[in-house]
Amino acid sequence: MTDLSMVLEATGALAGAGGIGYAKYRAPRVYWSLVGLPVTWGRFTLSYRSTMDVCGLTVQPSRLRAFITRNVARRDVLPVPPKVRRVRGTSTGLRVTLRLPAGLEPADLMAASERLRHAWGVHSVTIAETKPGYVELRMTGYDVLRRVRLPRGARPEGLAVPVALREDGTAFVRDYRKVPMALTLGANNSGKSVYQRNLIKGLARLPVALVGIDCKRGVEHSAYAPRLSALATTPDDAVSLLDVLVSEMEDRFDLLSLHGVSDVWELPEELRPVPVVVLVDEVAELFLISSRKDEERRERIVTALIRLAQMARAVGIHLEICGQRFGSELGKGATMLRAQLTGRVVHRVNDKQTAEMGLADVAPDAVVAASLIPAERPGTAVAADSSGGWAKIRTPHTSRDEVMAVCREFAHLVPDLPALDPYRPHVPADAPKPGPSLVKPLPVTD
Repeated sequence: MTDLSMVLEATGALAGAGGIGYAKYRAPRVYWSLVGLPVTWGRFTLSYRSTMDVCGLTVQPSRLRAFITRNVARRDVLPVPPKVRRVRGTSTGLRVTLRLPAGLEPADLMAASERLRHAWGVHSVTIAETKPGYVELRMTGYDVLRRVRLPRGARPEGLAVPVALREDGTAFVRDYRKVPMALTLGANNSGKSVYQRNLIKGLARLPVALVGIDCKRGVEHSAYAPRLSALATTPDDAVSLLDVLVSEMEDRFDLLSLHGVSDVWELPEELRPVPVVVLVDEVAELFLISSRKDEERRERIVTALIRLAQMARAVGIHLEICGQRFGSELGKGATMLRAQLTGRVVHRVNDKQTAEMGLADVAPDAVVAASLIPAERPGTAVAADSSGGWAKIRTPHTSRDEVMAVCREFAHLVPDLPALDPYRPHVPADAPKPGPSLVKPLPVTD
C-alpha cells in the first residue's frame, strides 16, 4: 500500500510538472498567473532596494531625513530609491506605481529599463508617466506579441479604434481626436495591409465617412465598397476626389466661422458634420509620374494632400496614409506632407533609411527597434508620435473576408454626403444562396 501511494504521488508530481511546462508554452497566461506572477512579485519585493541602487536610480536623502536617520534612528544614511506606492498583478505582467524622489525623472528609469528587465527576470519593462512625480513600471512576464489577443474591453468608441497590442499588454488605440493624421510604412509582407484591415474593421462600426484612395485599381479597397463613401482607383480619379475633399473642408470652415467656433467638436451635435477618414493605400502612386503631362496632376494631388494635412483636423477630416517608402525622392512636397503626419507606424522595412524616414524626426530612439523587426513576425511594428514616446506593437491577423463581412453588416452607417456621391463605389448585389428548388416536378408518363 505504501509503494502504491508513493507511485501515485510521484505520478501526480510528474503530471503537475508536465502540465506547468505545457502551460508555459501553450497557455502562457495561465502559467504566468499560477507561477510567474508570485515568483516575480517575490523577487521584486526582496531585491527592489538593492536593484535600484545598483542601477543608479537612487538619490541622497534630504538633510532633514539624513539628520533623523543619523541621530534618532542611529543608522547609516543610505541613498533613497523611488517609493513604491502600489503593486498590482495582471494577466500579462506586473504594474508598479513609483513616487519619484527629487533628482530623478522618468527618463532615468527609461534608460535603465533593460537592466531592470534582466534583474527581475521578466520579458520587458516599459515606463509610463502617469502624473507629475509618478511613473508606472509595466513589467511583462512573457512575450505577449507571439500570440496577439486584444484585451476584452478594447472596442471602437468615438473616433478611437484599437488596432494592435502593445508590448506591455495594453491595446494600441488609433485615436483620431488625439492624432488626426498618420503615416504607416512597411515593406511587402510586413503586415501593413493587415494593420489597415484592422483599422477599417473598427472604423466601419463607427458613424464616420470612409474615403478610399487605392491607385492599384482598387485591389485592396474595392472589397470594402459597401462601407465606403467614395473610392478612387486611378490617379485621375484621385485628383478630382481630393479637390472635392478640399471644397468640403472649405465649406466646413465656413460653417465654423458662421457659428463663431474654431473646432468641429464645439458645434452642437445636430449641426456637427460627420467625420471623414481618408485612407490612402500606396502614397507613391500619387507622386510618381511617367511623363511631363502628368506633372500638373501631381502638383494638384500634392497641394490638396498638404492642405488637408495642415488644416482639415479642425473640420473633422483625417488622413491615414500608407506606403513602402516616403521620402524626398518622391518629389517636391513629400517631405512637407510627411511633417504634417503626426502618428507614425513603421513595420519591417528593407533598409534603415526607410525607418529613419518614418521615425527619426519624432522618435530617434525607435529607428533601431524598427530596423530589427524579424521577417517571421509579420504585423510587428513600431508606433510613435510627436511626443517622442514609442512602443512595439503587433496587429492580430484579420482576414479580408472578415473585414468584408463587417463592411456589409454596417453598410447602413454610410453617411449622406452629396459631394461624394459621384465617387461612391458600385456595390454588387449578393448572389442568392443555393437552396432547394421550389418547382414541383411533374411525373413523366408514356
